[in-house]
Formats: sequence, C-alpha cells, structure tokens
Amino acid sequence: MLCRLCTGPTLALRISLMLLAPTAVSVRKGRSGDAMAGNLEHKVCLITGSTGIAEATALQAVEEGARVFVVSRTEENCRGLADKLGESGGYRAADLTKGEEVAAAVGACVEQWGRIDGLFNVAGISGRKFGDGPLHECTEEGWDTTLDANLKSMFLMCRAVLGQMMEQEENAKGIRGAILNMASVLAFSPERNFFSAHAYAASKGAIVSMSKAAAAYYAPHKIRVNAIAPALVETPMSKRAGEDAEIMAFMRKKQPLAAMMTAEDVAGMAVFLLGDAARAITGDVVSVDAGWCVS
Repeated sequence: MLCRLCTGPTLALRISLMLLAPTAVSVRKGRSGDAMAGNLEHKVCLITGSTGIAEATALQAVEEGARVFVVSRTEENCRGLADKLGESGGYRAADLTKGEEVAAAVGACVEQWGRIDGLFNVAGISGRKFGDGPLHECTEEGWDTTLDANLKSMFLMCRAVLGQMMEQEENAKGIRGAILNMASVLAFSPERNFFSAHAYAASKGAIVSMSKAAAAYYAPHKIRVNAIAPALVETPMSKRAGEDAEIMAFMRKKQPLAAMMTAEDVAGMAVFLLGDAARAITGDVVSVDAGWCVS
C-alpha cells in the first residue's frame, strides 16, 4: 500500500510529547512480553480488511486490551483472523460497497460487543488489473472499481459507524469514538515512474478531504477523525512492486529508512491514533512513509 502531510512538525511534536508524558494508563504485558500501555483497554474496534495492515493492527489492538470485530469481503480470511484473536475477536463477511451489508456488519458488531469505540477503515484495492493507470490510459472500469472499493466503501462504513457513535455514551476520557481512515502518500506526494495509478491517487485524496471535513463536523460530538498515509508496505497489494528489481532499487532511495515497510510499522501508529493517548488529535493526516515525502 502506498499521506504528505498536511500535518508538518506540529503533529510530530504533539505525538512525541504525548508519548513521553507521564500517564495514568495501566501498563501490562502483551503476548510479545513487552510492557505496553493499555491504550485500547476495554475498547471495541471495528477494522475493515483481514490481511496486511488490517491483520497487524487487529493483533496489536488485542494485545493492548481491545476487542476487535473484523469486516471483509472474504469470509475465510475474516474467520481466520478472528480465530487468531481468540475470545477478543469477532467477524462478519460483507461487501463494503453495499450499504445494506455494511449496516448489517456494524449491527453485528454492536450486538456482540455493545458499542464501537474505534473504526479503522483499511480495506481497499489497487485498481491496476481493472485498468487504473495514468489518466489518458485509465479505463472507466478501472476508475469506477477503484473509487467504489477505496472511497465508497469508506463512506458507507463511516456513515454506519457514526450513527452508532453519536448515540453512545462518552468514555472516561470524554470521547464517544475515533475513526481512522487509510489514505496514502500518493494523495499528495505523487511518483510518476512506477506508481502512476491516478484513480487510486484520486480515491486517497478524497479520503483525506472527507476525513478533515468529518473531523470538523464531529468534534463537537466528541468523535475524532484522522487519516493515516503509508508509503510502500509489504502487503498482498504491494506484491507487484516487491517482485520488480527496478522498483525496489528505486525504493531504496525513495524510502531510505526501509525500502519496503512492514505492516507492523503502520499498525503501531494506527493503534496509537485509535486510543486514549491520542484523544486530543483530530483532523490530521499522519504519514508513515520511511522517508518517501522527504526524498
């Protein structure tokens, strides 16, 4: 998967100060044995997608005390991830481009866990096989399929979850819920040689705009909305790039900190932004890009 950052040093400073500041949050041992703050203790997180960044975030969220409900198109993948989450996991397979299926999935999560504290919209596609590419070559199928899978699905899920969040009680920190949407560095830091998928870039740019507009509207309702913008990450979607020697040689310069990031690199920031430690952060686009935007 491939956000520049409308955030700048201000957000980085805020995050650093919050991570360094003393906190009353309890510290417990995760499955890895490392001490970690229970940033998601007793929270319910709905995550769309079941592989890559979605899977890594779900596993980390459970380690930090969350219950996680997985929603994705493929039932086998959903069930497989939910099994890994044990008693803290639930799932429902759904076509995220269909409003009635999204509403049913959100209802199933609330029926199982009682509320939704965090939504992480991860599910999406690269539209290359459908005809995405430079605008003069992009097909209508490539455009429509990519925007449906990446943007319409996110709109439908946000709409359904926001309806639930606005009705539920605030938590102990005074927050009703947090939404995190998956954007991309390609929304504002394009690359013309190897990553010219313009429907994909358009979908991610729209996600940035939607997230900021939603953050402004829902802040008085005590609901936070942010976006996270990765560069190249090792996921099923990035297989084409990972197997291309020319692209990987380019990426070693474009992403000097890690030519191919891991899903866990992004998941760590996602878990932070979904939890109480980030309760004062909304309307931001956080880049996790291994140097993409400064190289």
